[in-house]
Amino acid sequence: MTDAPYALPPDWPTTEAEATAVQEELRGRVVLDEPGPPPGAPLVAVGVDVAYDDERDVVAAAAVALDATTLDVVAEATAVGRVSFPYVPGLLAFREVPTVLDALARLDVTPGLVVCDGYGLAHPRRFGLASHLGVLTGLPVVGVAKNPFTFRFEPPGPLRGDASPLLDGEEEVGRALRTQPGVKPVFVSVGHRVGLDRACEHVLRLAPRFRLPETTRAADALCRRALAGHGRP
Repeated sequence: MTDAPYALPPDWPTTEAEATAVQEELRGRVVLDEPGPPPGAPLVAVGVDVAYDDERDVVAAAAVALDATTLDVVAEATAVGRVSFPYVPGLLAFREVPTVLDALARLDVTPGLVVCDGYGLAHPRRFGLASHLGVLTGLPVVGVAKNPFTFRFEPPGPLRGDASPLLDGEEEVGRALRTQPGVKPVFVSVGHRVGLDRACEHVLRLAPRFRLPETTRAADALCRRALAGHGRP
């Protein structure tokens, strides 16, 4: 168990209006002027992901810690809970944060970098899951999404490492990043305490063979196993 304060704040929102107000309040706490940990430095990179069972109204979260140099798994933890917030586009973090924080708190290592399957600043209110987790934990967090949400981009070049801006109007809210040659890009956005250039460097290091970072792949598999096993004899 880590000693980091990953507790859920009191009076967690239960309505859309309350959640929107919390987003507006917390987004001002996102730290954007830190470059973040340097790629190649010894650190533990943690992937977080969630899976849902809508029939049982259950959500499972996983946190998988990898040695960022070798990509070996060094720790993992899961948490399963009830879905406590309705599905509202733009407010998905309020469905996921409680269980993700629980999983992070169960890790016996301290993350040097957290990689979310989702968005950070690439969000209509500039406060997606990656930013929310960063503000609540104080950790450097990066969002890596599988699609561009509502934002526009020009396809990046065909080679690994090619990138293009993810734009909301003229504002760059993230990047489309090609992690493998000829494969669809992923969409990287700043969460908290990591600059966009360095976030993309980390994602490339964490995705040496496949489109998605190994952190995301490991967390996805683990949360699905946790969900499948929950409630079974």
